[in-house]
Amino acid sequence: MSKETISTQTTTANAVAPVTSEVIEMTVAKRLEGIGEYYFSQKLREIDDLNKAGKQVINLGIGSPDLPPHPDVIKTLHEEAVKPGQHGYQNYKGSPVLRKAVAEWYKRWYNVVLDADTEILPLIGSKEGIMHICMTYLNPGDTVLIPNPGYPTYMSAAKIAGANVEAYTLTKENNWYPDFSALEKTDLQKVKLMFVNYPQMPTGQLPSHDLFMQLVAFAKKHHILLVHDNPYSFILNDTPASLLSVEGALDVAIELNSLSKSHNMAGWRIGILAGAQQRINEVLRFKSNMDSGMFLPLQLAAAKALQLPASFHKEVNAVYSARRKKVVDLLNLLQCTFDESQVGLFMWAAIPQGYKDGYALSDKVLYESNVFITPGGIFGSAGNGYIRISLCSSEEKITEAIERIKKIGLQK
Repeated sequence: MSKETISTQTTTANAVAPVTSEVIEMTVAKRLEGIGEYYFSQKLREIDDLNKAGKQVINLGIGSPDLPPHPDVIKTLHEEAVKPGQHGYQNYKGSPVLRKAVAEWYKRWYNVVLDADTEILPLIGSKEGIMHICMTYLNPGDTVLIPNPGYPTYMSAAKIAGANVEAYTLTKENNWYPDFSALEKTDLQKVKLMFVNYPQMPTGQLPSHDLFMQLVAFAKKHHILLVHDNPYSFILNDTPASLLSVEGALDVAIELNSLSKSHNMAGWRIGILAGAQQRINEVLRFKSNMDSGMFLPLQLAAAKALQLPASFHKEVNAVYSARRKKVVDLLNLLQCTFDESQVGLFMWAAIPQGYKDGYALSDKVLYESNVFITPGGIFGSAGNGYIRISLCSSEEKITEAIERIKKIGLQK
């Protein structure tokens, strides 16, 4: 048999041999038991399918600022990014330039003095920080207190870290503050962390200085690490506040902050962890094994953002204020009740009688008028009777949403 014949037979055999592929079965880690896909991840996919079907859904659910960062911030990013030496790995603790800017920002706006070298840790978004904190401090059997209603990531991050979760209920009657007398009656021996968030999301409730003092006193009494998530303090609020402004707070508390909402930089993923040197070093032990430092031009642009004048926030809030007036009209159309003094990027409102829950009202509006509003139940059982509407759409879009909803009728 010639070499040519052998070659031909081999080629023919290879051509007709079926190629099969079967994904192997794999057991997911137990830490993901009970952890579903993030609600908005799933809902955005559904909205995308509706849009592909020609529905042109107006999304009033997501809190992603549609306004751009200040031009000087973008200019700084561009100028720094074209420099040839800016593209290497960065310090795990962040650029000294950014840490100094954060310290100055905290002093200027919150009257909090932080050591830029030891008490500040830049993050790739504050959501990352929630996970880092849970993985740094929690063991199986530990308990974490989370607000109900509250940001769903608090619960999922704590559960992934292996901890037990106990929700503490916030109510309108108590100004959406923790009920400390009720908490004192519970078993707190295994509680290691407590998440708090003011201005509160989703309710928009502002904190009082007395609340912050009570939180610090409660944490000290029960040896609990207090984690304050503070991304909304500049939105529709003339008096930004930090939990760390309370005397003794650094002994028991750490604070997460972010440029996502305050500076229209959500996609830039720039967050901040502020706390005592010991806390920063502990979180860094975990974080440094999970990621590397942020792209340096991003950090330098973030430093520029933190130096912006008060006029920037005033201009942004003027836009949100005008939008809020439109959202008030929309909520009145839906026959909801709400507090107009709330702050932040959303409006939180109680649904009218006749609907089972916020999901029912949200689905009615979505499927009959192609407008998406967030059901309050995704933030916990205490939110079942509420909806949340984002201010991150233009006045024109909100007006169009109102006109669409007017056409569907609101019979239950």
